[in-house]
Amino acid sequence: MNGSKSPGLAGFGVLRNTTCHTEKKISVFFSIIFMTVGILSNSLAIAILMKAYQRFRQKSKASFLLLASGLVVTDLFGHLINGAIAVFVYASDKDWIRFNQYNILCSVFGICMVFFGLCPLFLGSVMAVERCIGVTKPIFHSTKMTSRHVKMMLTMVCLFAVLIALLPILRFRAYQIQASRTWCFYKTEHVEDWEDRFYLLLFSCLGLLALAISFLCNAVTGITLLRVKLKSQQRQGRSHHFEMIIQLLAIMCVSCICWSPFLVTMARIGINESRSKETCEMILFALRMATWNQILDPWVYILLRKAVLRNLYKITRGCCGVHIVNLHMWELSSIKNSLKVAAISESPSSKQINLQPLSLMGQ
Repeated sequence: MNGSKSPGLAGFGVLRNTTCHTEKKISVFFSIIFMTVGILSNSLAIAILMKAYQRFRQKSKASFLLLASGLVVTDLFGHLINGAIAVFVYASDKDWIRFNQYNILCSVFGICMVFFGLCPLFLGSVMAVERCIGVTKPIFHSTKMTSRHVKMMLTMVCLFAVLIALLPILRFRAYQIQASRTWCFYKTEHVEDWEDRFYLLLFSCLGLLALAISFLCNAVTGITLLRVKLKSQQRQGRSHHFEMIIQLLAIMCVSCICWSPFLVTMARIGINESRSKETCEMILFALRMATWNQILDPWVYILLRKAVLRNLYKITRGCCGVHIVNLHMWELSSIKNSLKVAAISESPSSKQINLQPLSLMGQ
């Protein structure tokens, strides 16, 4: 059966010869756990963001809060919609022919998989760019990075992700039921047409590009913060720099570890499917790793902050008995502190400014 040419039976070609065998109980368990943990963690992050936005309304932090809110809301709806469809498929014994005769559910599932996969990656790269501009060009950030501009960027990112997700539908190409019969995506088996390869390569290249931008901008941000710390030689930035570097390392590691296997797998299938050694189980494992990124996003971007790191530091210090760094007093706003330190270090008259009050704040 050719799913791209038969509207009533689109996407069912893989059901004839399924080579992927997954344990139903384990698969249902994974789906329910992923959906539940993702919804709870992102809901908690949304509540923290709302509280923080009402408490800190300064312009320097408004852009970060808006971008973080967009990321967390996207992850929340991704877990809610994709998780609900996956649980429904398992509950129906994966009998796609019975409940998906016109390929509507598979098309919706595929669109959601692509959109909620690319959109968080795009938003993560935009957040990395925003942090890089805020640290390296604080004056430009405070004057040009307004809430209206951030909302426009959020809208453009979401529309671009929607366009990528709808591209096969606009080209009359149906999303395909995958070999595990539990999810829908681009065609990954017997890929012969150039257009099917193009969709796989487009998805993987855009995702890898977003990861590369995030990695580059976070590296520049971390190096800039370290240079500012070495220039100022003051204690006020020590705890802040420690917090920011931990966040940057966590963001880069989690994103790369979770998403790289799935993106590289899709790229290898798109380049040369006939010689690709990826099995259905390997693809499903890579997909579950990518799902973990959306679970960990709120913990990395929002919850891994001052209070959490302070408790971890106390536990580590109690276990090791070694004094590493003084984390007794931290400023409430990380972004405000970074902008303050960066602005002072880059100011022409910084050599004439007495930094003694700031050093007292750090103590």
